Amino acid sequence: MWKAWQAGRLRAAMPETLHLLLPDLAATEALAARAAALARPGDALLLEGPLGAGKSAFCRAFLRAAAGDPALEVPSPSFTLVQGYDLPQGPASHYDLYRLSGPDELEELGWEEARDGIVLVEWPDRLDWLTPPDALHITLRPEGEARHATLTGWPGRLQRLFVAD
Repeated sequence: MWKAWQAGRLRAAMPETLHLLLPDLAATEALAARAAALARPGDALLLEGPLGAGKSAFCRAFLRAAAGDPALEVPSPSFTLVQGYDLPQGPASHYDLYRLSGPDELEELGWEEARDGIVLVEWPDRLDWLTPPDALHITLRPEGEARHATLTGWPGRLQRLFVAD
């Protein structure tokens, strides 16, 4: 009995993980829209993957869905490092940390203030100790035209990405 209880306790403490095959851009955008419907102020979505994996496409679709505006202009923050948005559920910030060497450079980009809203972060390995412990980690890997997505985090909410309202 003790081992069964202990195993259940460990399983409950582990983050949830989903593996998905996204066959095309429309599937990536649909996943982003579903995540936008579940996101709330204080959430962080951390997107990992090589160049061209679809991180920016995911963020663009997320922000358009969250804003309720499919034509919303969502420029890449590659050069500005951060772009801010006013969404119905509050502020959101889209960070591209590719050119940063580490977390010390985030203070001047308004990281602490941005954490009150929703943050989407490309290249989150640069966050180091600033990585939010309750973040949704999304890893995208290209497989031809498709993407393999691994999602970890958001305990209790991750499975809701696939439950109809």
